[in-house]
This record gives sequence, C-alpha cells and structure tokens, in this order.
Amino acid sequence: MAARVGLTTERLVRAGAELADEVGFDQVTASALARRFDVKVASLYSHLKNSQDLKTRIALLALEELADRVAAAVAGRAGKDALAAFADVYRDYAREHPGRYAAAQLRLDPQTAAASAGVRHAQMTRAILRGYDLPEPDQTHAVRLLGSVFHGYISLEMGGGFSHSAPDTQETWSRVLDALDALLRNWPAPGTPPSRHPQTADTRP
Repeated sequence: MAARVGLTTERLVRAGAELADEVGFDQVTASALARRFDVKVASLYSHLKNSQDLKTRIALLALEELADRVAAAVAGRAGKDALAAFADVYRDYAREHPGRYAAAQLRLDPQTAAASAGVRHAQMTRAILRGYDLPEPDQTHAVRLLGSVFHGYISLEMGGGFSHSAPDTQETWSRVLDALDALLRNWPAPGTPPSRHPQTADTRP
C-alpha cells in the first residue's frame, strides 16, 4: 500500500507538519497521519518508528526552515537591524505555521539536538550579539534573555493574551525590540545596582 500511494519519509514529515499547523502539534500522531493518506498505520512504519519519531522529524524540519529564513533575513545586517530582523522571522513564522513553531520548541535528545539546525540558531544569535561586544558569560545570559522574551511574547500573543487591550501588539513588539537593543548596548556589569530616578523634593510645609 505504501508504495502504491508513493509514501516517503520526507512526504510524511511534510504532511505531518501541515497537520500540525491545522490541528496543533500536540494532536499529531502516526494514526492521524495515516488517516490523512487513507492507509493503515502499519503502512507508515517502514518510514517512521512511531508518533514520537514523527514529531521529532517535524521539529527538525521546523528548525531547518526557521534557520534558513533567519539566515536570509539577517544577512548584511548588524546591531538593531539584525536583532529586529531575527525577531521578526520568529514571530512571522509562528503566525504562518503555529504547529511547526510549537514543534521547534520540542526538547530533543543531546545527540539529535547537536545534529539539528538548532546549532545554526544558536550561532546566528551569538553572531548578532557580537555586534554588541558582550563578553562571556554575559553573551550566554543575553542569548537566554532573547529566547525568553521572543518566545514568551509570541506565545502570549498567539494565545490571545494581548487581544483585549490597547495599544496594538505590533506597537508593543517594536517597543520591546527598542528596549532590548538599549539593554544590549548598555549591558550592566555584575552586581551593578539598579539606577534610581531622583526623588521629587518634598515641598510640603
């Protein structure tokens, strides 16, 4: 049956990615994919080990697609321009491919992760941060900060968390990127106390 319908691992993984975008990454299973092709689940097992293998392969596909988009977007850019281009790719990809974006967050085993495009993501993030002249370990702290802010904002926005208040989420996104750029250009030294605004003099009698 598999040969008759022309199933291949690549075709199955791409169909699984499309399914993830339609119904959610959590709902992707080998059974659901078999129904999409109108075949028995057993027909998939010459190409996929199980549902977890399918999800892992979708995650690897999403990481590869994202890395290619980021590389194209940041080429020739530096500083805030590179930071904004990088961030916008993630946000746009999540909007276009919500299931694949969720797949890209899947925790991979160390060996799979080391061979994935996740390495390219880390390298490109650090390349952007080198433009801000951050030494280690501050560069690693900044990598974690950017990942937390980007993923946190995107997840909240996609979940409708900002839907019932002003201003527009695009305005906030732009201001967030402004704030991150300012922070990276003025990264605090360890132990630096927070700046304090001068207190207004008390003119009461």
